[in-house]
Amino acid sequence: MKKQFVINLILLVVLNLLIKPFWVFGIEREVQNLVGAEQYGFYFSLFNFSILMNMLLDMGITNYNQRHIARDHNRLKSALSGFIGMKLMLSLVYVVFGFAAGYLIGYDWNQLYLLAFLLINQVFISFIQYWRSNISGLHLFFTDSLLSVLDKSLMIIICSILLFIPSYRNQFEIEWFVYGQTIAYAVAWCVAALVVLYHSGKLKIQLNWKESISTIRKTAPYALLVLLMALYNRIDSVMLERMLPDGKAQAGIYAQSFRILDAGAMFGVLFAGLLLPMFSRMLKKNEAVTDLLRLASKLIIMPALAVWCVSHFYSHPISDLLYHNHVVETSKLLPVLMGSFVFICTSYIFGTLLTANGSLKALNQMAAAGLLLNIILNWIFIPKMQALGAAYTSFATQGATAIMQLFIAIRIFRFSINWSLIVRLMVFTILIFGISYVTTSLENWGYSLMVIIASGLLFSFLLQLLNMKELLSFLSKTEK
Repeated sequence: MKKQFVINLILLVVLNLLIKPFWVFGIEREVQNLVGAEQYGFYFSLFNFSILMNMLLDMGITNYNQRHIARDHNRLKSALSGFIGMKLMLSLVYVVFGFAAGYLIGYDWNQLYLLAFLLINQVFISFIQYWRSNISGLHLFFTDSLLSVLDKSLMIIICSILLFIPSYRNQFEIEWFVYGQTIAYAVAWCVAALVVLYHSGKLKIQLNWKESISTIRKTAPYALLVLLMALYNRIDSVMLERMLPDGKAQAGIYAQSFRILDAGAMFGVLFAGLLLPMFSRMLKKNEAVTDLLRLASKLIIMPALAVWCVSHFYSHPISDLLYHNHVVETSKLLPVLMGSFVFICTSYIFGTLLTANGSLKALNQMAAAGLLLNIILNWIFIPKMQALGAAYTSFATQGATAIMQLFIAIRIFRFSINWSLIVRLMVFTILIFGISYVTTSLENWGYSLMVIIASGLLFSFLLQLLNMKELLSFLSKTEK
């Protein structure tokens, strides 16, 4: 499993380094610079609103399905027959409920029009994730890796035409950005569906109400977890837009820093996507997960710590490089949100382990506490500090939930605390923080970043956080 994890992690990272950063910083950023903070904030708050209710789209089916297909590949065809009908039904419920909720909280017709397309996009995304849960559950990680970047690749092609051909660029509207996403998601949906159907064979879609209700009861804990986590991760921009007179502009400013956090979090999602089926199978076989857990923790948390240190000292140059407007405000938010990134990465590791173990009750209690904390802090800090208040709220919420997941995992699996690893990570952080501070004296901050990256690699080997011999041994072993 360790060999398989490392190989597929490398493949995923390479593919996503080629595609997703260009999408985030080449396309999304350019759209915001072109339309301005207020118009992008208008889109960003609606986008996050569409995510808040996507629990209705899935009801935990995807995580439940991935976990069980990983444990028994022969269940693919029978699971597909029931789940596809369920997801079609849930998609209709989600669109109707989402549109009604938008109307009830006071969105105007322009917002509702754009929201309708964003809801449809979420339907496509949910289905693509479901198709991919079957593919990764079958351990077809190479195929899953390619599908993980297909939608973004198509969006880059479509949006590049709209953004960089002068005749289109001069008339560009935020709605075009959403339309381009809809087309790309639709094509990716078709491709992913064909791959799954190729492996499952001829399929008969069924909707058995008795079985559907029984399945929803089983998946309800997963659905509740998705809902609660979506709320405390995404409600910030919705509250900004609704609570403040200049809410659209504040949501746009928040989006500028959040974009960098979201780009980093993409790689955490990749880790989690690989780890979930692996943890599931290892737990079923009563295999020890400690080695894989320790390796995954080091590979994700070290870069997260380094990124946070860099964002602390170079927030203004980074913001100035990326954006045309609201640079000062963005640079104040960036270090706070990237501090959240360290906690988010921790959650991807331990939260995935707990999900694979089926510890949903504990995870839901954690997520409910996180949501309550998030809403209370946003209610207090947004009127006083605007977008910066939402950033501090995110930091506090992510920190609290990450720590809770860590202690839940220690309690359930009876892990002994690896004080040696903790101390080495603390020393690594102090050293990177110091190097980042010293390099601020260099005239070219690009050179500073190269020095920090090189120093980070050196420190990781000196502190034995990375061990080349260990990594090479993983790659050379045959999987049992």
